[in-house]
Amino acid sequence: MITLWGRLNSHNVKKVAWALIEMDLPHQRRDIGGQFGYTTDYLAKNPNRMVPMIEEGELALWESNAILRYLADRHAPAFRSDDPVVRAQGDKWMDWQFHFADAQRDAFLGCVRHGKDASDPAVATSATAAAGMMAILDEELARRPWLSGDRFGIADIPMGVYAHTYHSLPIERPDLPHLADWYARLRTRPGYASQVMIPLI
Repeated sequence: MITLWGRLNSHNVKKVAWALIEMDLPHQRRDIGGQFGYTTDYLAKNPNRMVPMIEEGELALWESNAILRYLADRHAPAFRSDDPVVRAQGDKWMDWQFHFADAQRDAFLGCVRHGKDASDPAVATSATAAAGMMAILDEELARRPWLSGDRFGIADIPMGVYAHTYHSLPIERPDLPHLADWYARLRTRPGYASQVMIPLI
């Protein structure tokens, strides 16, 4: 049994929670971090004071994208290509997600945590930066249906989580048809509604 530690209002926890359902892996999730605080035992295994972390047997593993790669490699190889070129292309977008998170951060914090809207200069600047990066993603999705290649895989999960936030914020968004199509297909995936499409708090 896999134990996932982390609160579900964390983008990074959502990634792993969604992946566990996609992969049909038995698991339990325990709230920790944020309003739940941290235990001494948790910090001994994950000294970063961050979530998520998974435990499986003797393994304690943190860093969300490392967890996704581990889960696919150990339990669900169909979620990651055997072709090193295809795999590397997917890995690129998994890591790119952290740059997108930086771009969208002020819009997210301003709107969700502080009740601001796009009239706030910091929110507007962040929204513009995020839209510019989503245009890059749209160009990629014009060339292939999934960030993982010709089928859904773990490379779609990190930006899949952030795509829901992007589409939920009260900001203007450019018309990006390939992004919109990908996002619509994500919303039909197992676990996306219950683990990702939850209220932003």
